[in-house]
Amino acid sequence: MCAMTYEGSAIDPNKPSIARVYDYLLGGKDNYAVDREIGDVFKRDLPGSVAIAFANRAALTRAVREIAKTTEVRQFIDLGSGLPTADNVHQVAQRHAPESRVVYVDIDPQVLVHGRALLENNEFTRVVAADVRDPEAVRNHPDTVEMIDFSRPVAVMFSAILHHVNDEEDPAGIVRFWRDQVPSGSYFFVSHFRSGNNPETEEAEKVLQQTFGRGRWRTDDEIASLLDGLEILEPGIVPASLWRPEKNDNPWSSDGERELTVWERLIAAGLARKP
Repeated sequence: MCAMTYEGSAIDPNKPSIARVYDYLLGGKDNYAVDREIGDVFKRDLPGSVAIAFANRAALTRAVREIAKTTEVRQFIDLGSGLPTADNVHQVAQRHAPESRVVYVDIDPQVLVHGRALLENNEFTRVVAADVRDPEAVRNHPDTVEMIDFSRPVAVMFSAILHHVNDEEDPAGIVRFWRDQVPSGSYFFVSHFRSGNNPETEEAEKVLQQTFGRGRWRTDDEIASLLDGLEILEPGIVPASLWRPEKNDNPWSSDGERELTVWERLIAAGLARKP
């Protein structure tokens, strides 16, 4: 779950925001009663579903760390970044590679206010107000042009955003646009609601569609197809908790394995590279 709201530029405390609901589920305080009401549906009626938000965030952190530590990529575009929380992309990347540049992209007005306040003293970060469904506007934004050198590899982060792009809005086309903009050696991280063909999936999808008119669960094959033309790296498209986990990320059993909850299986993650 990440930020996509379309009611205009003003913060409206009477309309729920995907970004603020996500903030509430993660234990944040940048939310209103209307957001908590939606969040409580997940907490009360879909017990355990909050694990989706935490599993997603942990996988994003690991992906950024992996890119910053093991590749030469020092540029990140975080599409649909959501409200700032612990271990944001720039914090993780710059911890390992201080010269890393990060452009956050979101359209939620509250995200923009908080993001710009957080980053005003960080010369290597920008927050761009744009709709991820209009990738040309993101690409041509003055802050993107200033911060990102598209002749050098870029890490494009689609963390929990493409499942808020409905089929008719062409999520594959959005990824394809960015694939064509960046050079070989660029990386693409995707996390996405993962269809479980079970009652939990159906109920969670219904809540989001009824509230926001978006929220599309897709199968592993459908998620992989969004990365067409890219090399999907090991371990492939897998539940986010199983994407290159570290033992301190989750409680593990004595044999080194751990049984995921049904909810943890409903968010997938994958990392791809442009050949």
